[in-house]
Amino acid sequence: MGADLKQLHNNLIMTSQFEPIGIIYSPYTEKFAVPRQPNLVTAAEGELHLLNRFNDPMSIKGLEQFSHIWLLFHFHHIDTSKQKLTVRPPRLGGNKSLGVFATRSPFRPNNIGLSVVELLDIIVENKQVILKLGGLDLVNGTPIIDIKPYLPYCDSHPEAIAGYAQQLPTQKLKVTFSSKADIFLQSQTQNYPQLSELIEQVISQDPRPAYKQKSLHEQNYAITLYHFNITWKVLRHEAIVENIHIIS
Repeated sequence: MGADLKQLHNNLIMTSQFEPIGIIYSPYTEKFAVPRQPNLVTAAEGELHLLNRFNDPMSIKGLEQFSHIWLLFHFHHIDTSKQKLTVRPPRLGGNKSLGVFATRSPFRPNNIGLSVVELLDIIVENKQVILKLGGLDLVNGTPIIDIKPYLPYCDSHPEAIAGYAQQLPTQKLKVTFSSKADIFLQSQTQNYPQLSELIEQVISQDPRPAYKQKSLHEQNYAITLYHFNITWKVLRHEAIVENIHIIS
């Protein structure tokens, strides 16, 4: 690296600071429940609230013309000590190492993520600009660095080759609800009409670590969505949601 490039590199390190332009409100209060890609859980709806000087209707003027948007965000729940040059993608069963830049792992050098989500609506409420979003794969409280409209003519490439992730992942678990869980879901229909669909879609993607997915023994788990704690068990390829309760 020449002297000029070294100086440029040093300048970039000193000036590469990003100001969040918004914050995400989503059903996911923990990493465990978050789907590994956007739009795999279509029932996952949330909001993006713009912040500070960006919280102005002028900043999103014209965005209502687009059905989908790109979100550039910060993986704020990631332990930076776990950053490595190679990772084990869950799509490969966690058995094969690939270079971090050949994966979409959240354990990245700068903890930056990119997701395309559905733009359901834009509202201004009590002087707050809110983007209603669908197909979210972001933890509640995720800082958003930038927003860009999704352009089908240049962002979509149906003929593209995607290596080990060419096809949409199949649902790995069949999800059923206990009678107790069903009764609770019925009591929440008015305020959370998509709750049962959300729970089913999240669990069917099998959020367990890859090595756990191979076990034939009964396994018990809990996830949190919104302010609900959901307990479920897995036996082979079936998941049973046993109980749901409100976190006090």
